[in-house]
Amino acid sequence: MSSEPDLADIERRMKGAVEALKHEFMGLRTGRASTSLLEPITAEVYGAQMPLNQVATINVPEPRMISVQVWDKGNVSAVEKAIRNSDLGLNPVIDGQLLRIPIPELNEERRVELSKVAHKYGEQARVAVRNVRRDGMDKLKRMEKDHEMGQDEHHMWADEVQELTDKYIAEIDATLAQKEEEIMQV
Repeated sequence: MSSEPDLADIERRMKGAVEALKHEFMGLRTGRASTSLLEPITAEVYGAQMPLNQVATINVPEPRMISVQVWDKGNVSAVEKAIRNSDLGLNPVIDGQLLRIPIPELNEERRVELSKVAHKYGEQARVAVRNVRRDGMDKLKRMEKDHEMGQDEHHMWADEVQELTDKYIAEIDATLAQKEEEIMQV
């Protein structure tokens, strides 16, 4: 009469929260140029919000420079405005259809600010993992209540879910510590 909860689904969802965190971290500026820095930015072109990589070619010609080659001349100002209005603190220089974006050195104040943003992203990921744990635990309680599993089985599976949670929270903490070290590096 016993049945098993879907631990693979719980683990997949927790892993998704960690992957989302890593993706968020790619957009945090660390003083080095990276194409992923511009990934979250969208520009108002053709009457819709579009990601920059769908209206331009993004390159990193130098360690402290990003170049954005806009395909349509009419979209240059929209792309430039989107980059300026993003809260990355970047000021693009327009050269025809090419935007040159110098990556300024991070001052101490900006490093602390970025560190706080990284902590906020980390906390969001932890909350996501805890929500997955709560869903898993609720499902276990329902299965026990519906007599699909016994109390001992319930405790065993609850321990498994908690182990997964601890594993992914630790991975989030390690990723956050690594990103913070990267941000604070002068």
